Amino acid sequence: MTVQQKPIGILGGTFDPIHHGHLRLAIELYERLDLDRIHLIPSAYPPHREQPSASAELRLAMVQAAIAGVEGLVADDRELRRAAPSYMVDTLCSLREEFPERSLCLILGMDAFMGLPHWHQWERLIEYAHLVIVQRLGKLLPMSEVIRDFLNTHQVTELHELERRTAGAIFIQEIPMLTISATQIRALLSMGKNPCYLLPEHVLKLINTHQLYR
Repeated sequence: MTVQQKPIGILGGTFDPIHHGHLRLAIELYERLDLDRIHLIPSAYPPHREQPSASAELRLAMVQAAIAGVEGLVADDRELRRAAPSYMVDTLCSLREEFPERSLCLILGMDAFMGLPHWHQWERLIEYAHLVIVQRLGKLLPMSEVIRDFLNTHQVTELHELERRTAGAIFIQEIPMLTISATQIRALLSMGKNPCYLLPEHVLKLINTHQLYR
């Protein structure tokens, strides 16, 4: 099937809290891949990690505050509306039902890509979307045989492949990423220190208003 419209990007995460590392990555990919937009999707009940410190509603509010007025970035609450574990395969299925003829691009860090075999129904992800794997410049990680075979089967090197079909490709993009982590921000706040400039001012205001991560 020929895709006429620009692809839609999908960036999921706990966003506990969202910070400039997330946001700079999203903007870089929005522009480099010529995406129509990127949906930032907070995970309500992440099945593969500890439950977030902040509630799903507050994490969504922080995402909305962070991207207010930013072209190309959209806050998406679909996982919060689902009273079940936030499995990405279900999220992609929901997006595919909403956009049956659009190219969808799931954005994953290389660490997450390496860990895909531990995800629920991970091999089905590629049925619903392309996988855009973000790799830090010059950083190579050891790859399991399962992931290497998966990559060899689906990898493309031409950007236009993401527009030509709606799903099924793996595209690796090297990007210089900001070394900021939500863990670092939560630790600073818990010690009463100032995380200013690591995250948007409007997000920090929400954190202070609700006394999060203290």
